[in-house]
This record gives sequence, structure tokens and C-alpha cells, in this order.
Amino acid sequence: MSVRDESFSAVFTHALRGMPCRVVGLGPEPSPLPVADWTREADEADHALLAWCVGPTIDIGCGPGRLSAGLAARGHVVLGIDVVHEAVEQTRQRGASAILRDVFESIPGEGRWESALLADGNVGIGGDPVRLLRRVREVLDPRGRVVVELAPPGVPMTTTWASIEGDDVRSRPFRWSVLGVDDIAHVAEAAGWGVSACEPFAGRWCAVLEEQLAPVAALPVAPAGAARHLQDVSRDPHHPEEPTT
Repeated sequence: MSVRDESFSAVFTHALRGMPCRVVGLGPEPSPLPVADWTREADEADHALLAWCVGPTIDIGCGPGRLSAGLAARGHVVLGIDVVHEAVEQTRQRGASAILRDVFESIPGEGRWESALLADGNVGIGGDPVRLLRRVREVLDPRGRVVVELAPPGVPMTTTWASIEGDDVRSRPFRWSVLGVDDIAHVAEAAGWGVSACEPFAGRWCAVLEEQLAPVAALPVAPAGAARHLQDVSRDPHHPEEPTT
């Protein structure tokens, strides 16, 4: 059977519509594309991650909208952005706001968002986490934060060419990075951020980045259950006007 090359967006659309696909290039062997994890409803572990978000939040690489919808259910003003039209449509079908947009293009409400979410490995978008996190600084209010899901300790930072494949279709290669707990401090520092917390949850890891709050060498690891406390003490009652989505 011949395999035809298509754009990333086209192949990702096939996957979101139910075609089994695998990721090639992020490990020694192909791995199934975890579409079922993205299309389900937000679960308890997801809400532990979302608890770190404060105020109006932009969900970068929102996919089919599981976390955007979860944020909306928590009472946040939220905007999902994605480069795949099918992902945007599925997010909207969940009742969350979403637009077709690359993070490096102009974003509605730019400079006024209070939180940015980079979940499900999306800190790897573009294959350059430092460039991505510098761009996110432009999107956020100066007092804003980035909530980043990370690979666990022991996973080294890598950048490679990857592709998505189905039975008879393959995406054109795209650059992607994997960023873990061990490397977040120096990557954040290079992008102008400080790491204010780094915490495990349900077998996953999350870091919160804010404006150079502490020396990188003093990277704190938040105790279990601290997410809500950090959210409460850091909320500014005089936050800027909510972005218009």
C-alpha cells in the first residue's frame, strides 16, 4: 500500500475524526497518538493542573478542547488557539471559545491574559521552548503566569523531527521538543521567566512560570495540595480588564 504525504493539519484532522495514527520520531519506536486522552472530558488530574491557572487564560494548542472546556467550567474566561481547524471546531462544540491561530501570530487580548496553558507536551510546539516561552511573555500581562506540563524527572530535553502516520497517510515532518522537570529551570531563565512551583500530580508534572521571582538555583517544589493556596495568595484583586475574546 502506498503512503501519501499530507500536511500536519490534514493528518491531525484524520486522527481527530477517528483514524488510528501513530507518532514517529519522538522515541526509538512509533507510539500511538493519544487522541482518546485528548477527546475525553477533563478528569480529576486535569483539574489539578487547571487549578494553577489564574484569571483569563489562553490555552495554547488547545486540540479538541478538553482543557479549554474544563477551564470554562471552572469559571475562567478562556480562549483556545490551535492551527488545526477540526480541533477548533471540536473545542467550540464543547462550548469553549477557540480560534484558528498560530501562537506566533497576533492574539486577541494580547498583553492582557493572566495565564497561559501549555499542557499535553505543548511546550514542545515549534521545537524551541525558549522561543515559545519568550513569545508567551508578549501574550501575557506582565504579572501573568505560564502553567506548563512537563515530562517527568530523568527525561532529558530533546528536539527532533517528527511526523504523524496513519495506515496510508503521513504528515510532513515537523519540529518538536520534549521538555522535562530536569531542564525547566534553565529553559525558563533563558526565556526571562522564574519557576515559582514545580509539582507532581497523578503521575504527571507541572511547573508554574512567573517573572523571575527567585534565583533559578532555588527551584521550589510545591507540597501536595499547594496549588489552590498558590492561586489564592497570588490573585490580584486589581487584575487588568479581562481580554475580549
